[in-house]
Amino acid sequence: MAADSLNASSHGSHSSHNSLSSLNYGAGQFWTRAGVAKVSPKSDNGRIDAIGAGVDVDDDSAFAFTLGYRFTDTFGIELLAAQDFDHDISLNGQKAGSVDHLPPTLTLQYYPLGGRESRIQPYIGAGVNYTHFSDETLDDGTKLEMDDSWGAAAQIGVDLVINEHWAANVAAWYLDIDSDVTVAGSVNDKVEIDPIVTMAGISYRF
Repeated sequence: MAADSLNASSHGSHSSHNSLSSLNYGAGQFWTRAGVAKVSPKSDNGRIDAIGAGVDVDDDSAFAFTLGYRFTDTFGIELLAAQDFDHDISLNGQKAGSVDHLPPTLTLQYYPLGGRESRIQPYIGAGVNYTHFSDETLDDGTKLEMDDSWGAAAQIGVDLVINEHWAANVAAWYLDIDSDVTVAGSVNDKVEIDPIVTMAGISYRF
């Protein structure tokens, strides 16, 4: 009886080991992550002197996805892309216009548990962001232009591994986004957006 119990325990442990071993979370993998991302700019985004107004850029959410590759068990690279984010612009606390932006972001990532038998796979990253602005409008017809931006990016996230291909994912980025603003042909001080981007979705590894 004791021997049977020991064998059963050993078999259960072996099955669990095989199950974890099949998670296949390591070097040589490509992946994509997809979900809904929310861009939350910091408050008090600057001031447009030409019209004497403080600027606030509101939050927006849109579909986003990433493409990545892990070249060792613990190091990888990932590109964030998304639909246009459409932000309302408030001047002195009143909605006054809107702007669209795309923030592709490339990060080098570190996975401390990559290659190990863990269903929880956290990671951190650092890299660069490029932000393209378009459809800048003010409701009163004043011409508004925002220059594209290059800046630093930082990232933190975690995959909750389901099997060898699928995982649930949550992630957040900090993006350094500063733009020179031109109103009615006059260049003014920078608008500092500097958002936190949060994303929840699924991940597929292949």
